[in-house]
Amino acid sequence: MKNPVALALLALICLCDFTAAALDWYRWRGPDLDGISKETGWRTQWPAEGSKPLWKASVGTGFSSFSVANGRAYTMGNADATDTVFCFDAATGREIWKHSYPCPLDAKYYEGGTHGTPTVDGDRVYTLGKRGQLFCLDAAKGTVLWSQNLTEELGVKIPTWGFASSALVVGDLILLDVGGAGTALDKRTGKVVWTNGKDVAGYSTPQPFGADGAVAILAARELVAVQAKDGKELWRAPWKTDYDINPAQPIFDGNRVFLSSGYNHGGALLKIDGGQASTVWENKNMRNHFNSCILWQGFLYGFDEDQLRCLDFATGTVKWTEKSTGKGALALADGKLIVMGEKGELMVAAASPDGFKPLSRAQVLSGKCWTTPVLANGRIYCRNAAGNVVCLDMSGQ
Repeated sequence: MKNPVALALLALICLCDFTAAALDWYRWRGPDLDGISKETGWRTQWPAEGSKPLWKASVGTGFSSFSVANGRAYTMGNADATDTVFCFDAATGREIWKHSYPCPLDAKYYEGGTHGTPTVDGDRVYTLGKRGQLFCLDAAKGTVLWSQNLTEELGVKIPTWGFASSALVVGDLILLDVGGAGTALDKRTGKVVWTNGKDVAGYSTPQPFGADGAVAILAARELVAVQAKDGKELWRAPWKTDYDINPAQPIFDGNRVFLSSGYNHGGALLKIDGGQASTVWENKNMRNHFNSCILWQGFLYGFDEDQLRCLDFATGTVKWTEKSTGKGALALADGKLIVMGEKGELMVAAASPDGFKPLSRAQVLSGKCWTTPVLANGRIYCRNAAGNVVCLDMSGQ
């Protein structure tokens, strides 16, 4: 007869490992690609001086967010015309490895630097530079397993502000918003499996939806739905924004999808039926300049240009507006908004259509802060455009 105590201990160890893995944030917008963490029990109220930083670092200029997996935190930055992918110990900030490659800062009406966020898939991490430099790195050691220069390989046009897509892993494929309507590569070898034209790309990341392997690509001038396996087009809907800037993620809810762009374009809710898109509503109440909205319990929370807003998802009507944030970024966990204001103030507030009522707020960084904060395993990771990183302890109550 097997030892029941040993079996119980083994089950507990497995449960702990599973719980830790479940709280990892291993890709852009999190495990469910919606900006929502399943984490609970984290600290939502802080003393007046704010939560104590666990560690700080400097990673160079850029707007890349964080991926956290298996005790490691990854992000990217640019210094001296060089991009660097950093891997830190998630708890202590100890630098585990870094990988660098030549890339111009490409400052154009903004600071420049890196855009995409590393994507962790098992023992590998995938990164895309703004000039099309794609790397597959060993997640633990940082060694290059394979690389591709997609601009040279595919002859695709580089967007005005450089590629901004993070890698989406679907089965054995990596999907990227590169080319007219996306590109897919074999994640094991880097071989191109399919690509849809050489036209200029959008600035978002491919978004899966439904249950049949469909992926939406927010291209430069339209939303295109394709099959992940072969890139075959399923349907498309026009979405033209000034300067071809469409960076925010499309947000799906059943057969409805919300789109939003800045430059006074606005937002719209579309209904997809029989491969055709029809407009449910369209207005200028939510103009996402770059950061994506979050859909929670029937309401959209996001940045309308330089103010935080809540909209009714079904109708597009404004529920409330908060102007103190500027052009910020946000995540959501346990029904709470985690808001990073443009000037480095971190706020936590209940996600409610009744108003923005912060539970806590603290100045955690200075300078421009446009990057999405990440909550993973009781810690919040934040950065500014200059590349100053801070990790805050949010464990317990």
